[in-house]
Amino acid sequence: MLQRFDLDSQDLLFKAESLIVASPNRYHVTLQIARRAKQARYEEMENLSEETGIKPVLRAILEMSDELNQPEIIGG
Repeated sequence: MLQRFDLDSQDLLFKAESLIVASPNRYHVTLQIARRAKQARYEEMENLSEETGIKPVLRAILEMSDELNQPEIIGG
């Protein structure tokens, strides 16, 4: 069953901006998001039964923003 997640575009823009501001290099952040999105896309292809309903780039931004705001997630 395909679930549709309601994402607030303003909240998503705020989270993306916080990632860019926190990094000294915008290009580096862009590459990190792209790599994570690509990895998520391949993982999604492997697990066809687990459809998230959210695009990989958006998921990467949300995950990275959560890691930035909550360092205990990654064991910091």
